[in-house]
Amino acid sequence: MKHKILIIVPAFNEENNIVSVISDILKHCPDSDIVVVNDGSGDNTVKLARQSKVAVLDLPNNLGIGAAMQTGYKFAQEMGYDFTVQCDGDGQHPANQINKILKPVISNEADLVVGSRYIQKNGYKTPLMRKAGMIVFTFVISLIIKQKASDTTSGFRAANRKVIKFFADNYPCDYPEVEALVYAHKANFRITEVPVEMRQRAAGVSSINHAKSAYYMTKVLLAVFLDMFRNIRRA
Repeated sequence: MKHKILIIVPAFNEENNIVSVISDILKHCPDSDIVVVNDGSGDNTVKLARQSKVAVLDLPNNLGIGAAMQTGYKFAQEMGYDFTVQCDGDGQHPANQINKILKPVISNEADLVVGSRYIQKNGYKTPLMRKAGMIVFTFVISLIIKQKASDTTSGFRAANRKVIKFFADNYPCDYPEVEALVYAHKANFRITEVPVEMRQRAAGVSSINHAKSAYYMTKVLLAVFLDMFRNIRRA
């Protein structure tokens, strides 16, 4: 039976990366569909994505990665996809790694799979301030979900139909990767990590710079704390 797979590519001002990201996915995942969720870009991201002949969902304003991904999940739910993969528009997620994160959901070993940069040493270098924050996130989230979480900020993820439906209705805002693990755990989904290789951002600038790292860590930890008291469950 052929599975219906959607690669969701959230993108904000990625005109220097989006064509190569799409080309990479088409090369390594020719049987999957692609949707670019344009998060209110002010550059040529939308034009270049449409020229690449893939579906584009165009948000009216910059709503953040959380809103962009939830839009992608809603689209996947409405169109009846079996599995989704989040592949960010900045070029950090090589398409030749997609099958690694899809395998556990396709074989029904997990509901949500996170591609981790840190299970195996592969030369990926994390800036010092981010690394400090990630150590904290790893400790806190591992305690909450009662299993080792080595790469809580990774956006390279695969989900099955049950998680697609859940995230279409329930998804955190702002920088959602860490919180989404708490959501999935509270909804009793099976979460696993697989080792993947990632690249540094190909071009452009990340929205989280050194100055914002401490603020980001504090904000996410507060959000996670509040999530512990929220009623998050499957419909």
